[in-house]
Amino acid sequence: MNKRIPFIAGNWKMYKDCNQAVETIKTLLELAFEVEDADIMIAPSFTSLYPVGKILKDSNVKLGAQSICYQKEGAFTGEISASMLLSCGCLYVIIGHSERREIFNETDENINKKINAAINAGLIPILCIGESEAQRDAGDTFKILDKQIELGLKDFFTEDLNNLIIAYEPIWAIGTGKTATDEQAQEVHKFIREEIEAKFGKSLAESIRILYGGSVKPANIKQLMDMPDIDGTLVGGASLDAKTFSEIIKYK
Repeated sequence: MNKRIPFIAGNWKMYKDCNQAVETIKTLLELAFEVEDADIMIAPSFTSLYPVGKILKDSNVKLGAQSICYQKEGAFTGEISASMLLSCGCLYVIIGHSERREIFNETDENINKKINAAINAGLIPILCIGESEAQRDAGDTFKILDKQIELGLKDFFTEDLNNLIIAYEPIWAIGTGKTATDEQAQEVHKFIREEIEAKFGKSLAESIRILYGGSVKPANIKQLMDMPDIDGTLVGGASLDAKTFSEIIKYK
């Protein structure tokens, strides 16, 4: 029986200034304040973390960041440290999103360092993995995911990863309107869980939450969440509208 608590996350990417972020989060709290059977997270841009964090304090919606620097402090212009995220009220941090990998050339090695920085600071990392359309067409999906898990979680012990969340994002389904079928998503999530079991043991595999990300919307959330190995969603565009995102949160 699946006793993992559903996790519904919104990634606002590079949308919304501070005022827009504050107004959206106020509306979302009005619409979703009564939800108690799922963990909810919103990841606004860095500039909106502090004002949004103040509003979210003591609410049922938690604050996440979209990235992190693996250094504690120093001459790293434009970067944000774990302690800075914590001071804004962050509980979670997204690491290795496909856009960071594809556009900003983040490597599995850097992602590994970022996960280590997050865990050491007490932040909960959301490790994103996923294949491109070309890789999927070539039959390399499982090969790519195995490599991203292997290198992203290199040198960690099972006890280090008790709070880790994994998000599977097929790159070909992000912002394209395409969505993996329920069966396709379940097949990959099952593979990821089996990989975690092989590398870190059955207990972690059974408890770890694996999210699906890729054009999630109110119309397909229920079918995805009905799959046994899908524990939640990482929502992009549909999280920008408070009403739409609240419908996803209240999918039951």
